[in-house]
Amino acid sequence: MFLKDENSGRITAYQKEWKYITKQEERLEKAAMRQSTVGPSVLVWKEKLEQKIPVKIYDNLRVAFCKAFSVIFEQGTGIIEKTIRKDQLEKDYQIQNYAIGIKGTRKELKQLRKKAGASGVRDMAVTAAEGIGLGVLGIGLPDIVVFTGFILRGIYETALQYGFTYDAPEEKLLILKMMEASLSHGEEWVRVNAEVDMLLAKEWHGDHAEDDVTQQIRRTADVFALDMLLAKFIQGLPLIGIVGGAGNPVYYGKILRYVQLKYHKRYLQEKLDKISKDLK
Repeated sequence: MFLKDENSGRITAYQKEWKYITKQEERLEKAAMRQSTVGPSVLVWKEKLEQKIPVKIYDNLRVAFCKAFSVIFEQGTGIIEKTIRKDQLEKDYQIQNYAIGIKGTRKELKQLRKKAGASGVRDMAVTAAEGIGLGVLGIGLPDIVVFTGFILRGIYETALQYGFTYDAPEEKLLILKMMEASLSHGEEWVRVNAEVDMLLAKEWHGDHAEDDVTQQIRRTADVFALDMLLAKFIQGLPLIGIVGGAGNPVYYGKILRYVQLKYHKRYLQEKLDKISKDLK
């Protein structure tokens, strides 16, 4: 057990970092609310364009995302792991976590957060090149599997940077739920974000079985297809597809910012729970 004064310092550092997380979550909520209440001219313009897109395109997009999630979770994780420095990330986490445990100051917590954010910025450039390249060729739907792979690669790296796994059913459920929340708008964001927090606090009442993951794949695919409908439709058109493809890094950044924040919150929550348990 830590000495009482040492615990006091750690708790203060963790609480300050928790306040940072709370402020960031408030900003995300405000942004999600703004997205559901943007200016009438913008909504009308977007709706008119989307009305010209055949319903079949949306259905195809939703099915494509479902297949992409399913294929990558079932067969692609091993391939993704070959593109990330898993062993190095695990060692880096152990060193960083040890430093936090020994020093217990906010400086080490910030370093952990910044390292996780740095990898996301690096991969945004890759998703931009991939999206624009396929967009120039007029490729939309095939891009989804590649793009989904990049997203999950970034999420897996984030999980490792915070000492978490990503291949157990409950971890897959959390990842899919975070992805759904990241692209949700308005009150729907509030609802899904609350479900994410329940998973983080281990208050979820489901059994995390594979059928839960299958159902969540459909919900996440629905949100992705709805939010990316216009961009992916445009990306499927030759020449002007570059406009749609350029949206990939925007979506990637939005998803990873949310995911990184939630993993940081999960890490802090476990630290605080451990201190609370040790003090009893």
